[in-house]
Parts: sequence; C-alpha cells; structure tokens
Amino acid sequence: MKGFSLFDRRKIYRKIVFVCLIFSLAGCIGKPSPERPPRVDVTEKITPLVPVTWDHVDGWFHDDPRAALETFRQSCQAIKKRDKWRHVCIEAEELSLTSNAAARDYFETFFVPHLVRNEDGSSDGMITGYYGPELPGSLTKTETYRYPLYRQPEDLLVVDLKEIYPELGDYRLRGRVVGNRVVPYFERGEIDNGHNPLEGHEIFWLEDPVELFFLHIQGSGRIRLPNGEQYMVGYANQNGHPYRSIGKLLLEREAMTRDQMSMQNIMRWVNNNPEAGKRLLAENPSYVFFRVLDDHIKSPLGALGVPLTELRSLAVDPRTIPLGAPVFLATTFPGTELPLRQLMVAQDTGGAIKGNVRADFFWGMGHEAGKNAGRMKQDGRLWVLLPKENPEELLKSQELEFEDHDGAMN
Repeated sequence: MKGFSLFDRRKIYRKIVFVCLIFSLAGCIGKPSPERPPRVDVTEKITPLVPVTWDHVDGWFHDDPRAALETFRQSCQAIKKRDKWRHVCIEAEELSLTSNAAARDYFETFFVPHLVRNEDGSSDGMITGYYGPELPGSLTKTETYRYPLYRQPEDLLVVDLKEIYPELGDYRLRGRVVGNRVVPYFERGEIDNGHNPLEGHEIFWLEDPVELFFLHIQGSGRIRLPNGEQYMVGYANQNGHPYRSIGKLLLEREAMTRDQMSMQNIMRWVNNNPEAGKRLLAENPSYVFFRVLDDHIKSPLGALGVPLTELRSLAVDPRTIPLGAPVFLATTFPGTELPLRQLMVAQDTGGAIKGNVRADFFWGMGHEAGKNAGRMKQDGRLWVLLPKENPEELLKSQELEFEDHDGAMN
C-alpha cells in the first residue's frame, strides 16, 4: 500500500477484514474447507412411466381383453390420425375378435406396458368411481318437476388465455359483462336462490334438487320423460367458479365420519336436513350447464369425445396418461378386498382426477351403477400401454427385454 501512512494502512486493513468477516458465509474468504463441501441437490427425478414386461402387470393373464379392445377401437375414432397411434389403430380395426387369446396377442404385439409412478417413486394411488345418473324429468315445469337443468346462457363470457399467455396452458377465464366491466359469473347460490337469473335457459325440469346437484358433479346423464322418451345430456360449460367438495365439508364439521362417507349417505344427509342441506349445496359455487346429445348417443361422452363404455372407460390425469391409451387397472371392488384387475381405456378426465396414479372408474348408467360408484374409494395401480416405437422391426422379435424396476408387481 505505497503512498499511505502506517495509520491509514491499518485503517484500510481493518475495513477489509471486517467486510470479509461479514460476508464469509457467502464465500468471501478463501475456498470452502474440505470438511464443509458445497451443498448438492441429490433429489432424484422420478420417471412417471417405467417400461416393464407383461409378467409385471398384475392380473394381465387373467383378464379377457376383448371388451377393452372394442373400447379402444372407439378411442381410435379420435386418435387414429396421430402418428404415434395410427399403426395400432389400423391393426385394431382390421383384427377379428375371435378369441380372448387373439385380443391379448394384439396388445402384447403392438404395445409396451409402463408402470405408472407417483412423484415420490411409489406406484399406489386412489381409484374412485363415477356413473351416468338416470333421472325422471319433464320438458315443462310442474308441481312434481320444479328444478331446472340449464343450457349454456348467452351471456357467459369465455376468454381463452392460451394465445395471449401460453404459460397458462388451457386456462380459460369465465365471467359476464356488466356495463363496461367483466365480473365473475353467477355462483350456485345466486342461481338457485329463487330469483332465477337464468330464466328461459331451461332444457329440462327435474324433481329432486339433490340428484340434480350430483348430476352436475357427474357432468352427464340420462333424462327420462313421463311418456318414456329418454334424452342423454352432457357437459356444455361451467360458470368458472372452483369446485368445492360438500363431502369434505361434512367431514370437517363432523357431521359424518370417513367410514360413513359415500354419495348415498351425503344425499341422505341433505334430504334429512332440508335447510342445512340447501345451504351446504350452495357452498359449492361451481355450476354446470348442459346440452342435449344426439339421439344415437346412449352413453355419456368422455373428454376424448367418444361415448364411454360401461366397466371399461377410465378417467385419468392426461398430464401423465394420454387420452385414448389402454390402461391396465389393479384394484379391488368397492368396499371389499375382492380383486378387480382388468384392461381399461383412458377416455375421460375430471376436475378431481389429479395425479399420476389417480383414476375414476366408469360404472355405467343408472341406480346400480351409482351405488358402486358412490362406494368406490380403493387403492390401486396402473399400467399404461403405449405403442411400440418401430412396430415393423419389433415384430421380428417375440419378446423384449426390460430392466426390472422397483415397485413393479411380481
């Protein structure tokens, strides 16, 4: 430090030492000591889909996959134009369903099973059920049929933000215009409070408000008129408010235990507590609007746009499992330990179906299907079947070798 007095040099030195002491934890002085190496993030990135052999698919050799193959053919109406699925769809359409063995051979020839894993590496998840309600209704309001099923109103504003903000994905903003402002659309409580802001948009009138509420949750169903005519109705749109589970609210308020929780018991509680039940339903602000489906459609349309197949259609999270793909399910029948292991097809999604190992089993239409769906909350595993990358080459080999992975069932 030439040019500085002894006093100045000491003063400057003290300042340097002080500053270094303050920032020493940030690495100001020297290199990290061998005893305290820098922290390294060693978190393993879990692969959600792991290829396995057919022997690792629990129950594969005990199921008859012919019904699932027919369901997959329905999926091909929507996915066969995609490069990855074109070849397997052509083969499925040309295949003659003569035997269980022929259907199984088709899947083993053209697909590779992949174990579905959660983000923590586990492969167990929750399997629930859903169904298509069949409800009595009327085209006009009567003393018996007093509760409206609405079509989508013209003043429902839907703004697709994907083109403006691609990072938001498929997010859509819903509301209505009041003056020169966009405000949230009517909540359930505002629609059902008797003031009828949607008057003129009724497509049917139903007799039970609780069953109407659960029709909203299912998103589709069948309306049976007094003269015997039947109409399928499906989801048209939603009011933009988040879904809030009334079952969860009943649990939080200790009005029902977890063991008692089922759709049937929730309906019974609401009917037995009319005033409290009405307030409870209003606490779910989400509201669904419907449309009448074409006459030839006898089952609800899934998110893939094809009619769902009883006992073979599955709702999944499409961020992990592609819509249209065959999915083998290993779970148990509702409320029992009896094994339920069979090939399904991913044809639908749902607001509550979030997560890798998460699925909703379609039980079909009507009261009995509703009983099974309402009781189903089982542990389960999933294997998604994906087309082989080069089927022409891979067909030369009778079998592929895959590395065994933790979590695969033996």
